Amino acid sequence: MRECIGMTSNEAATLHRTDRTTISNTESARSGVSTDRVRVWAGNYRCPDARYVDALTEMARERGSNWWDDYRGSLSASLLDIAEMEHHASALRSAQIMHMPGLLQQPDYVRAIFREAVPAMSPAELERHVEFRVTRARLLDRSEPPACEFLIHESALRMRFGGRGVLRKQLDHLLSQSERPGVTVRVVPFEAGGFANAGRSTLYAYGPVPQLDTVQVDVPTGVTFLHAETYLANYRGVLDRMSERAIDPEASTGFIRQVAKEP
Repeated sequence: MRECIGMTSNEAATLHRTDRTTISNTESARSGVSTDRVRVWAGNYRCPDARYVDALTEMARERGSNWWDDYRGSLSASLLDIAEMEHHASALRSAQIMHMPGLLQQPDYVRAIFREAVPAMSPAELERHVEFRVTRARLLDRSEPPACEFLIHESALRMRFGGRGVLRKQLDHLLSQSERPGVTVRVVPFEAGGFANAGRSTLYAYGPVPQLDTVQVDVPTGVTFLHAETYLANYRGVLDRMSERAIDPEASTGFIRQVAKEP
């Protein structure tokens, strides 16, 4: 809002009778903000979009009272941010290259993935991560979950985290979850060839309003979140391109079943 009207952070600090640090921390979500402050600041920025202001106000109202807040301090902030992003999403699109989508992972599979973490986790840390990942997946149990499209590369279907037995259980779980209303699973087979952004997994969250869309991208040092429309448009294009390479849901179900039967 501030940038849209050409206001500097110094000018905003003066307008709101605060300092630049408070402005920066609030805008980057490093610190919370009251619902009253959201509406006051939106008014000061002359924001005409009532739906946008209402969505921000609702997010501010919920902050600090959601299930992922119980993990604050024991898990990385980026993991909590993913859970919050999914919670507020109206729809999700996921492109997975080497792992199954987080929302569709089975506990033993999650455990096998985190056993490969560097540096190694203690048993307690590992189980904390597994618990968090499983709880994240309960998003799909909501009475009105977000519509989800999961694009999964064949390599993810064949990576044997935990061995063949764990993979088979994970594939069975994937098939079961794909039957949920609003969940679409599509496979990108090896024979589809290359595609844009082939080395990175991506999660695009459509917000309650377009201004709150967010894309989360895996990077070598962890994850990064992008909000600028230029980046969002690029990643929508990446997902569209990958979707063009994917086979349809019915064919994908047969493909996954075939992989699950392999010795």
